[in-house]
Amino acid sequence: MQQKKRVKFVNKNRTQFLKVLKQRVDAYFEENKIDKHANKTMVFKSIVMLSLYTLPIIAIYVFNPLPNWAVLICYAISGFGIAGVGMGVMHDANHGAYSKNKLVNSIMGGTLNILGGFDVNWKSQHNILHHTYTNITHLDEDIDQRLKMRWSPFFKWHPIQKYQHIYAFFAYCLATLSWVIMKDYKQFFTYSKNGVNKMSSSEYAWNFFKLFFYKILYITYIILIPIWVLGYNGWLIFGGLLLMHAIGGFFLSTVFQLAHVVEGADFPMPNDKGEIENEWAIHQLATTADFGHDNAFLTWFAGGLTHQIEHHLFPDICHVHYPQIAKYVQQTADEFGLPYNNNPGYFAALKSHIVMLKKIWLAK
Repeated sequence: MQQKKRVKFVNKNRTQFLKVLKQRVDAYFEENKIDKHANKTMVFKSIVMLSLYTLPIIAIYVFNPLPNWAVLICYAISGFGIAGVGMGVMHDANHGAYSKNKLVNSIMGGTLNILGGFDVNWKSQHNILHHTYTNITHLDEDIDQRLKMRWSPFFKWHPIQKYQHIYAFFAYCLATLSWVIMKDYKQFFTYSKNGVNKMSSSEYAWNFFKLFFYKILYITYIILIPIWVLGYNGWLIFGGLLLMHAIGGFFLSTVFQLAHVVEGADFPMPNDKGEIENEWAIHQLATTADFGHDNAFLTWFAGGLTHQIEHHLFPDICHVHYPQIAKYVQQTADEFGLPYNNNPGYFAALKSHIVMLKKIWLAK
């Protein structure tokens, strides 16, 4: 992606929405003497999610040789671990929301690297591009056009996209695997070139080293050692790897897509002056949707990303607090006559996503 001209958000109506909302949310934490970062529940959850990913892989090592079916089950469980760590551990940490301590955030955010990703790239794509320019075509890479997908009505139209509501879910299964194969390498060089990730020469060299170190480490422990040292069949390991990433990629991708590519979510474009005629906070309300507030397990497993509106407005607050602050967000949005998009459950949001993919195809 070529970095486009910087887009500005203009609070044309001089609304006090964000100021009032921040006061209410801050008051909630102060009155209840609650820290905005991780609590004991979050720490326990982190242990569970990291164990969900690592223990099955350890089992493949320790109980070698496992029967083929057991190896595949181990990889499948680790796939849920990828989703759990991705949504509920490294996500908070890379936003600086896990802890006040930068080292703790760095360590927990770095768990992405053991999943096959690269935290340096992720911060650039997610924290800078997605959170700043949410649903703005050509700037938000989360909706960037790839694999013949059209997540925005402003991208090039192809006849095959008539069926994108079907093949989208196969594409989602490839999301985390693309980190390992191609995406991270491309992003690293692109972001350093176009200024998204501004680095000194020493920082560039260090991050360049880390990128290839973590990729080699990942390929070594997930593929090479099981085949060359432990003696597992190569096709079995590659099949398990595909299964693991299909599960992890599917859940990670759908949860994020259900927050932005659904009915009611807008795709604003800047005017001729490069301006979005809304303040940033109102832009987040217009482009983001919640789902499944009443499903405690879904909220737990999805790392609070069932509350994406709250996350986009307060990315520096740990997700375990989102269910509590959601009422303040909705109340304040209602008072200011602003949208608060909330689908009642996962499948309702999934249906809305499918409908939206069809509508985007029709928008020639």
